[in-house]
Amino acid sequence: MKKTPITVARGDGIGPEIMDAVLHILEKAEAAVEPEFIEIGKDAYLEGWSTGVPDSAWESLLRTKVFLKAPITTPQGGGYKSLNVTIRSSLGLYANIRPTLSYAPHVKKIIPIWIWSLSGKMKRIYIQALSISRRRK
Repeated sequence: MKKTPITVARGDGIGPEIMDAVLHILEKAEAAVEPEFIEIGKDAYLEGWSTGVPDSAWESLLRTKVFLKAPITTPQGGGYKSLNVTIRSSLGLYANIRPTLSYAPHVKKIIPIWIWSLSGKMKRIYIQALSISRRRK
């Protein structure tokens, strides 16, 4: 089976522990993915990368088009721009859409509820919308 390459940033702080757990789950689920690890964030800022993202990391992100990112520190003070904002704005990703499906577990007649949470931050404007719809069988 052909594996899909994905870019993985292990992060720092609690990030590596979270990422290890996620990668373990993907492995046990036999997900057809091939992780390609990048180093971004605090250490990259301190090495002189103004965006916190070295060129090699950008190359991986643009090549794989899939990004699995753990929590990563942006240093406080010193004019550092948020790593999340940098990556989203550079790649034109201005929204985070999270579709969720929920079923009431103790109701005999189940009516699925679809919840769409859309949030995004552009410059200093933060937008959040929530849409709830019922889908009948």
